[in-house]
Amino acid sequence: QVQLVESGGGLVRPGGSLRLSCAASGSIFGISSMGWYRQAPGKRRELVAGITTGGSTNVADSVKARFTISRDNAKNSVDLQMNSLKPEDTAVYYCAATRMLYGVRSDYWGQGTQVTVSS
Repeated sequence: QVQLVESGGGLVRPGGSLRLSCAASGSIFGISSMGWYRQAPGKRRELVAGITTGGSTNVADSVKARFTISRDNAKNSVDLQMNSLKPEDTAVYYCAATRMLYGVRSDYWGQGTQVTVSS
């Protein structure tokens, strides 16, 4: 099993910044991609940004100019720097990791961290 622990959520005013961090532990061998999803009330969970072990990223168009994802493979961690936050960014943000081991794919999720953008 892989455990993902997130930190860094909170309340911020529009235009502000937050940095989310996620650390993976446990059976981390074989983790390939890591990333962040979010789910707003009444909406489906959506990909915010993902990053592979090699550093290739996939960032949602809605945040591409404002959010940056980074990863530290040695620490098995992934961060999401969020700038110029908007009220519509309000959601629970989940860290996710995909592990490929012996041809078997497993997906893991963190417990989620609340991000609220409000004046």
